[in-house]
Parts: sequence; C-alpha cells; structure tokens
Amino acid sequence: MTYENLDAHLVNELLADGRASLRSLADELDVSVTTVSNHLKDLENEGVIEGYVPVVDYDQLGYDVTAIIQLKVEGGALPDITDRFRDHKQMVSVYEVTGDHDVIAVGKFNDTDDMNSLIKELLADADIKESNTSVVLNAAAEHEQFELDIDDE
Repeated sequence: MTYENLDAHLVNELLADGRASLRSLADELDVSVTTVSNHLKDLENEGVIEGYVPVVDYDQLGYDVTAIIQLKVEGGALPDITDRFRDHKQMVSVYEVTGDHDVIAVGKFNDTDDMNSLIKELLADADIKESNTSVVLNAAAEHEQFELDIDDE
C-alpha cells in the first residue's frame, strides 16, 4: 500500500469497525502501529475524524417518532433559529438549506404528543414565518456513512 492512500484506508477501516485497536489496524493496513497512531492523530487534529461514538437505535429506547421539520425564517434570525434547534437534545440533525425552506431539522420523539409539544414550543418564535412537519413512516437508511474511494495502483 502507498502512504498517499493510507489515510483513506485508515478511515475505511474505522468505518467498518470504529473500535478497532491500533494493532489490528496496523496489521490490516500492513504498516507499523506507530504509523497508524501518527496518521490517526493527524486525522483527528485536522478534524477529519471528529470522535468515536456509538450508533444508537433510538427506536429501541422508546423514541418511536422521527419528524422532519422544515422552516422558513426571517433572514437575520437564521443563526439564532439554527442554534436553538441544534441545542435541543432531541434534534439529531439541523441544516441550513437552499430552496423553499431555510432550515430542515430532524428530531426523535417518544410519541406524537412529545413531538407536538416540542414543535409548538420551538415554533413559538415570531421569526419563523412558516413551518412544515413530516412524520417519518419508515427509515430506509439512517446514520449511513460511506467508504472513501481509493485509487491504488
């Protein structure tokens, strides 16, 4: 393996097993443990790898309702609105977007009553001009990441 592709190979190995040991990564990539450790530290310092977290199945924990919330917001209020949604613990994703809406947020809720009360609380802001909420019926894919393309010669 060439060192120029080592980082991509390392990322792909971690995507397959985020709990892999430095030794097992080194063995799989056919490099030294020190090399893996150095490259991993560099990837972390550069912000390519931002942490090692479990993938939680919220349905198994009683959060049976997933909602997609789309907002139209007064222009200057966009940062405040996105901060407020981002800071709420049940919002798992918050995006500023182009198109018909300004913000799209994804939230996880125990039930529709939980969803309804939180949405009413969050949408009480006068800077939110319009909202549209959709309830997810089935998550065909969630928490997906993809392997990096590697051009090995």
